[in-house]
Amino acid sequence: MSGPMSLEPGGAEQDTLALRLADDRTLALRVTGRHAPSLVLPGHGARRDAVDGLAAELADSIAPAVHPYEVAALLESEGFTGEMIQQKYGHADLFSLATALYQRIPRTFPEPPRPADPWRPDHLRCAVRGLLFALPGLAYALAGRLLPTDGTVRALVVAGLISWAWNQALGHRAYVRLASGRLEAGLTLAKGAPLGAAAATAAGAALSGPGVTALAVAAQSAYLAAAGVLLVLGRERLLLAVLVPVTAGGAALLWWEPGTVLRAGLPLLSLLGTVAAAGWALRDTRTAAAAPGATRPGLWPSLPYGLFGLAAGSLVFLAGRDHPWGVIVLTLSMGPAEWLLYRYRGLSVAALRSTRTPRGFRARSAVVLAGCLLVYLGPIAPAALLVGADPVTLLLLAAALWISLLLQAFGTAWPPAVLCLTAAVFAGAVMLTGAPPGAAALPLCCGGAVLCLTAVAVRQLGRPAAHG
Repeated sequence: MSGPMSLEPGGAEQDTLALRLADDRTLALRVTGRHAPSLVLPGHGARRDAVDGLAAELADSIAPAVHPYEVAALLESEGFTGEMIQQKYGHADLFSLATALYQRIPRTFPEPPRPADPWRPDHLRCAVRGLLFALPGLAYALAGRLLPTDGTVRALVVAGLISWAWNQALGHRAYVRLASGRLEAGLTLAKGAPLGAAAATAAGAALSGPGVTALAVAAQSAYLAAAGVLLVLGRERLLLAVLVPVTAGGAALLWWEPGTVLRAGLPLLSLLGTVAAAGWALRDTRTAAAAPGATRPGLWPSLPYGLFGLAAGSLVFLAGRDHPWGVIVLTLSMGPAEWLLYRYRGLSVAALRSTRTPRGFRARSAVVLAGCLLVYLGPIAPAALLVGADPVTLLLLAAALWISLLLQAFGTAWPPAVLCLTAAVFAGAVMLTGAPPGAAALPLCCGGAVLCLTAVAVRQLGRPAAHG
């Protein structure tokens, strides 16, 4: 028997009627605030397979979801429409399908990606800076025999100590102003570097009087001022380039006698190149835009950095009186020392992220400090033995300088300045007066400074706030 409409199971008319009933039911459930369950329609097995396939396809995106609403948002962003959801997947609406998918996929919450190390060191830059601290010493090997013996060393040492102190304070002040822009930092260096060179030259010339030694003092002071400008402005490679003449001349001394003209001319050529490079770098800062609202910092915060420079120079001079090769080892270690300062900061940040209590972080911070210090001192001991220097004195002095630089990097400047200056004054007083315990004065003073500096570092840097 046939009629105007066939209602055989599986026919298209039956599917249309079921979908209309589903729409009416969905509307009623939305009014009551509930979600419609999945429909049981003809061909439900195929639609269940379609849902399973969709779950497998979107598993990586659904697994981290914490609520079906997140899955619904995902489906909506993928362009799923109500008609598609009803006809292909057999669900009344978007939320019903999202709930089914949410129930099929187990919850997995992947670890967040590890953030990049903000203190990742520049390996090449640190290596270059280590060389730059040592290469100027070749100028003394080249031109040293051309200088008179009376009073020359004393004048150069006094002028060098003044330059060290001045340039440390000036460098700190310039770095502070660098935060306001390169223009402010350039102005600070342009005014301060010539004043420091003039003060050091005047002090050295007052001890030596006019003559060749006064010219050597002026050359040394001018170089230290110009090199300080280039280092603060990050022009290490330019400084390395202008030191090529004195480097080549110093290396040639191993197999060739360059003669008086080259012994004087090569250091002079490098000096002129350094001064010209510093002037060019300062001129380049004039093109930088001025920072709005930049304020000029006071002189007092830079004072401890200058005192530390004076103390460090004095300790290095005392260590080099009997073992000048030890000073070369210490100078070359400044590159690895700077690299380890960055590594300490990076490892401390990692420790801060992995510990949950202040006490745990304090312990981890102390371990990081000890590890970095041991890595720094490890190569110095065999190097000191190789050049015939006293390894104990050199290790204690290196430890005192590195911990001081670490504290300064975190803004703790006065304790390193006071402790190192006290050690230099006591050791110098004993050694220069020729008292019987003079040989042990420097290691004892440096050892006492290391103990005090370590205590300050553990206390100051063991606080999480110091690394924020």
